[in-house]
Amino acid sequence: MMKLTQHTLDKIEDLLTMAGYKVRNEKGNFKSGTCQIETSKIIVLNKFAPVEAKVSYLIEAIQGLNLDETLLYEKNLKLLQEIRQTEINFSSAS
Repeated sequence: MMKLTQHTLDKIEDLLTMAGYKVRNEKGNFKSGTCQIETSKIIVLNKFAPVEAKVSYLIEAIQGLNLDETLLYEKNLKLLQEIRQTEINFSSAS
């Protein structure tokens, strides 16, 4: 299991940025999730969600995305492999 910390959140956001996605933290009463508007790739996180929930949401999003691995550095590829093998348990993240 990955650590649900700010450091992990930063690393995952970096991975997504390298893969061509934009991660936005927005205010509101909504659950985090992915959104693709035409050709833009945006992942929206609830600004008020705890770090643990944000990490879990990003892990779930990445597991459902087909990321272009040719855009990633080796350290990002290792993180991506770890994310793909991670099991998410939202009861402990919420």
